[in-house]
Amino acid sequence: MKVLMHPVQPIDTLDLFLPLSRELLTVLRSLTPGDWRRLTACAPWTVKDVAAHLLGGSLGRLRERDHSVRAGPSAPIAYNDLLQFINRENWRWVDAAKRISPALLMEFLEITDRALEHHFRSLPPEAPAPITVAWASDQLPPNWFDIAREYTEKWLHQQHIREAVERPLLTQQPWMFPVLDTFLRGLPRTFQDTEGSRGASVTVSVDGESGGSWSLVRTDRAWELFVGSDPNAVSQVRLHQDVAWRLFTRGITRDEARPGIEVLGDARLGERALDLVAIMA
Repeated sequence: MKVLMHPVQPIDTLDLFLPLSRELLTVLRSLTPGDWRRLTACAPWTVKDVAAHLLGGSLGRLRERDHSVRAGPSAPIAYNDLLQFINRENWRWVDAAKRISPALLMEFLEITDRALEHHFRSLPPEAPAPITVAWASDQLPPNWFDIAREYTEKWLHQQHIREAVERPLLTQQPWMFPVLDTFLRGLPRTFQDTEGSRGASVTVSVDGESGGSWSLVRTDRAWELFVGSDPNAVSQVRLHQDVAWRLFTRGITRDEARPGIEVLGDARLGERALDLVAIMA
């Protein structure tokens, strides 16, 4: 019998950081003064604000490299409190960065993106990361997953910029599949308080060039994630990649996404899968 599901594997995004940075800088260097002021999906943030936010993210990670004091909570805090802290710090940085010209902003982005990629390559992939990926787990993840999450952040905000200035999105398989693969690692957290009989499974299939299938299986202890589809899944969820990345990052509501979603079988479990949020929101 052919095995359709396999254990999830580490996601290697290291080779994507600099090419992704070059794609961003190519877009930014083509912008007019008016383009920099266009509103994005992160409104009231403009294109320039989102670019500044990307710079701020890199600077924050480079503080870890330099063993500088991290501008974060001094002790573990509740998820909602952490979210408020992150949002407050993001707004403070973007407001301060309004004093940076677009030309200088691009120079800073190029410098910090190179430094960040070099830093990430120096880290042991399986060693514990310095921070949690809170939408996936309360536990410290391995470095490779923290790095993959950072890649999704940079990919996502570049799409916001590209949409705002009417440039093609980076939805081809090499760019987007690692994003979706990383996002779907949040399913066990999404289901952590959801009841299910032992052996029950839920398959989420994302259609499109960059799509794939992931299945949650209920074990004695928890819901565990596998790559692939389970033909005997008690619930099957299907959605297109263009719907998936927006839904899982709250770029669209479930009602807006509904025409592009199909849920078969156990609706309770299928609808639960759609609660996945793969950003701090």
